[in-house]
Amino acid sequence: MNLIFLSSVQLVFAQTSYDLIIVGGGASGTAAGISAGRLGMKTLIIESTPWLGGMLTSAGVSAIDGNHRLPSGIWGEFKSQLEEYYGGPEKLSTGWVSNTLFEPKVGNEILQKMAASVDNLTVTFESDWKTADYSQKLWTVTFMKNGESFTVKAPMLIDATELGDVAAAQGLPYRLGMDARDEIGESFAPEESNSIIQDLTYVVTLQDYGKGVDKTIPEPANYDPTEFACACAHADPISENDPTLDCDKMISYGKLPNGKYMINWPNCGNDYFLNLIEMKPEERTLAQEDAKQATLRFTYYIQHELGYAHLGVAEDEYPTEDNLPMIPYHRESRRYEGLVDFTLPYVRTPYEAPNPMYRTGIAVGDYTIDHHHKKNLEAPAIDFIKIRIPSYNVPLGALIPKDHPALILAEKSISVSNIVNGASRLQPVVLGIGHAAGVLAVVAVKEKKELQEISIREVQSLLLAQNAYIMPFLDMNPRDNHFKAMQKIGATGILKGEGVPYLWANQTWFYPDRLVTEFELIDGLRPLYLELKDYWGASGDYLTGARIQQLIEIVKPNTPLLEIAQAWKRKGLDGNFTTEAKLNRLQVSVLLDELLDPFSKEVGWEGNFR
Repeated sequence: MNLIFLSSVQLVFAQTSYDLIIVGGGASGTAAGISAGRLGMKTLIIESTPWLGGMLTSAGVSAIDGNHRLPSGIWGEFKSQLEEYYGGPEKLSTGWVSNTLFEPKVGNEILQKMAASVDNLTVTFESDWKTADYSQKLWTVTFMKNGESFTVKAPMLIDATELGDVAAAQGLPYRLGMDARDEIGESFAPEESNSIIQDLTYVVTLQDYGKGVDKTIPEPANYDPTEFACACAHADPISENDPTLDCDKMISYGKLPNGKYMINWPNCGNDYFLNLIEMKPEERTLAQEDAKQATLRFTYYIQHELGYAHLGVAEDEYPTEDNLPMIPYHRESRRYEGLVDFTLPYVRTPYEAPNPMYRTGIAVGDYTIDHHHKKNLEAPAIDFIKIRIPSYNVPLGALIPKDHPALILAEKSISVSNIVNGASRLQPVVLGIGHAAGVLAVVAVKEKKELQEISIREVQSLLLAQNAYIMPFLDMNPRDNHFKAMQKIGATGILKGEGVPYLWANQTWFYPDRLVTEFELIDGLRPLYLELKDYWGASGDYLTGARIQQLIEIVKPNTPLLEIAQAWKRKGLDGNFTTEAKLNRLQVSVLLDELLDPFSKEVGWEGNFR
């Protein structure tokens, strides 16, 4: 696959007016552009590098963390195309850190192919945005390309930059660093806030050039092997094993297809503490050179001290003079104040949280909360591994700033706590956030509404139509016939999931085949229908065909058994509907969705029914 994306440059010169401008063609920006373009929005992505994908590709983090069993939307599509390219899912399971590993250049080619297939999407590469001004319900954005300045306009803008730079230029309030315990309401947070962010990493992709070949780089300045002395000591912190010295395992952590290796290892490796978020662009470039030098020192250590001289810096991976990625891997950004704040209670115990924000979900994740602070000795000690969580979803209100009607937050800049960012920052989640941001933009622009006024259910419905998950249920798939019905009923809370903190791939189960009790159904329906407020005539018996008809009639009078039987047949449920049959969660979901359509009941930003 050798794809060259030519059309974008020509189109930018000819067109200045768009429906949507996306600044940043990273993971979220690319997903947003594809989803919005497919829904008919004339969309422009302004990207500073010659690639799409950001941390997935341009930063070299091509080992996917999580969502292996949650192939949601554009992430699922990207994963499928990787499998097709390499010859099956087993071909992607090359390193032990992930089920999905790939060469960064291949990831970029696939994303560019996906983008090029969208008629309404234009991408301008190697373009640096300079100004973004909003006035009279219209954005005016200027960017530089090849030494020339260009101006484009659109009613809606998505900040998909790596560090939330566009929103910062608007003066929107944000948090940076660790939140104070009492301020954020998280017992695991430090007592006082600080400006400490996670370590970033300047990844290097190594190539196996064969035993006997010496690809050792020249010794970098300030090299000291003690800097990396514990690099081969590793353990799975969840299993609490003692660290063992195994350099081969350390190297194979990020083994990629075709004899390549992603070097992104935290133990005394090339993580690097550097807070450059509030620096000017030129200051950032200088500062991140320190991180790049740390990576070169680690590369030399691997080659010279550990005996892997045959592993050289891959020479055909990135379009850079030094063969290193174009950007560092930023694990943390500014975190803006949104319509809701996505904090730990909404992840750990979504059904017992202060508000039912799970009903507003638009992206899903299952990776555990993972923070990197090994290179900053001043970082407060927080045992993130003990913050056990199930799989979770991200609320739509976290993508919308409090104080702007037409700017959408994406990438890692959503309204999220520092601790929860340790989960929401991961690649499939950020792709999902971008996917949802694009759909949100479409709804707002087409209906000419401010972001705060849009229908959450409309955004969710469009996401479901694009094979995205809104609830993090791992025991279903968009290819399933009744996926949408179960997702919708789950998002109402009528039938709740069961969360399980599990190693590095947390779970929430819907259990489609589990039988439903009468009380379970009525208890779930009660918040939606006033008719059931004082109804206590449901027992703990399993729900039968006869009883569901009686209970539905309380809400929707004159619903005969024949109508339910016809709905059963119309929706293709297995077998025949009978009055004696005991109904499972899948069947109940389909019948409720078809006969009552409870998902159509609007919810507010905190998830309460309106």
